[in-house]
Amino acid sequence: GTVIGTSLISIGRDSIFLALVLTMIFSLILGMGIPTIPNYIITSSLAAPILLKLGVPLIVSHMFVFYFGIMADLTPPVALAAFAAAPMAKVSGMKIGVQAIRIALPGFVIPYMAVYDPNLMLQPVPGLDGAGYWVAVVYIVVKAALAMLLWGAAAIGYVYGPLSWWERLLAAIAAAFLVTAIPLTDQIGFLLAALAIGIHAYRVRVVERARQAA
Repeated sequence: GTVIGTSLISIGRDSIFLALVLTMIFSLILGMGIPTIPNYIITSSLAAPILLKLGVPLIVSHMFVFYFGIMADLTPPVALAAFAAAPMAKVSGMKIGVQAIRIALPGFVIPYMAVYDPNLMLQPVPGLDGAGYWVAVVYIVVKAALAMLLWGAAAIGYVYGPLSWWERLLAAIAAAFLVTAIPLTDQIGFLLAALAIGIHAYRVRVVERARQAA
């Protein structure tokens, strides 16, 4: 397992995004068969040095691994937490796992945001201190919360009321822009988010008024 993990993670040693994706995949797969703590110890020992070399702060890389070790408990096909809940809910464990991953889908994005903007984990950033640092922290927290709201809306299909397919698509695109750490993507993301929420709220209000009038 460690040999495969080393080979898998080493593929991304020249690309931070590829290294993160491969680390996530390995952590999820390993977490399907062993508890979170051993998963964290094994994966962090393999991935942390590579991520550190690529410029990811040490604490952020360790939390990235630990986070996905926990998420493995609700990721099908094993989904230990889902199958543990199945007897109580009297529903198939796989069905619970699919619904759990659907609801938790926005959570898969948070660790990536923390890597590209360590302010999200209250990590020091060169050139930022004092009031400027805390403004940056508040900004990334608000941006992350909005992105999670939009991802959740796109995955579940409901905010003030049921979302149409194009509203879900618009919400997903807005969230993707907010998550992407490239110049101007934040501005585009906030604009699309306001557009998606505004159009949806207006449409729901019109439908509700028509229903009351009838």
